[in-house]
Amino acid sequence: MSLTSDKIALSRPWKALSHGHALDAIRLAALLVLIGCGILTPGFMSRLNLLSLATASSFVGCVAIGMTFITLGGSVMSFSLGITLSSTTVVFINLLPAGVVAAAAAALVFSALIMAFQGWVIGTFRANPIIISLAALSLISGAATWATGGLGVYPEAGEADALHGMIGPIPLPLIAFIASTLIGQLIISRTRFGRNLIMVGSNPRAARVAGVNVWQTITGSYLIAGLFTGLTAILMAARYSSGDLELGTGYDYTAISAVLVGGTSIAGGKGSPLRTLFGALGIATIQALLILWGFSTQMQYLAIGLVVLLVIMLQAVEGGRP
Repeated sequence: MSLTSDKIALSRPWKALSHGHALDAIRLAALLVLIGCGILTPGFMSRLNLLSLATASSFVGCVAIGMTFITLGGSVMSFSLGITLSSTTVVFINLLPAGVVAAAAAALVFSALIMAFQGWVIGTFRANPIIISLAALSLISGAATWATGGLGVYPEAGEADALHGMIGPIPLPLIAFIASTLIGQLIISRTRFGRNLIMVGSNPRAARVAGVNVWQTITGSYLIAGLFTGLTAILMAARYSSGDLELGTGYDYTAISAVLVGGTSIAGGKGSPLRTLFGALGIATIQALLILWGFSTQMQYLAIGLVVLLVIMLQAVEGGRP
């Protein structure tokens, strides 16, 4: 081997290493900028704003943890998580007279089954996940509107008070978000299902050759997404003391934003719930800063859309490099 060839061979690991860590370096720089902006923005570090930030990021975060499983499995995203969240709040509030535990269990089962059915259709018939999620959005929205008349439902006073309090100085939704992240991370990194999901997201054909049951894996990823979405629905219904079809509006978009900003590949097979934790915190921080700076809701959507577009472009550039 010539000296030139030796230099090329030695340079490739360094090139791969630098390419692999470029996005992480950009995320770290963006995080430092956000921290600096927060420190310099009046009111951002107040206790009230930090509690509001923790709660907002937790609701989005729990849905985003569920979305992470869908994205990791190669299904990109689901447009039906928001309406699933909304309809699950209605189920939870309607069943509260039977007791908080029974209502919560029924809500989790309801949300999990709705999402698992979509996963089964996608995995069994190899259907386009985006089309299936749009069809599910229409079906669930229509059925829920017909069942409720488009009206919200409200619990008797105090029935769900225990679910929107604090444990010490920490809001209960934040505890649920951290617990969801840890559980999700354990599933991905320490279980056979997690390894199979990464394999399916990376290369479904290779997964089939390796003996992975692809349809079961995809169905499982949607079922888990439904469970985390159901948990969010329960906490939101308790916090706002209502079940309403508007409560989950926009959560699917914000959740996939958190997933992508956190570093999970939109192509699937690469990422983790732990990354999504930081993505959700980043998205919530951006929204909080924009509110404090006086920007409208439309401008907030525009800013987050630009951030997500930049992340997707960077992922495409990284993926296209040799």
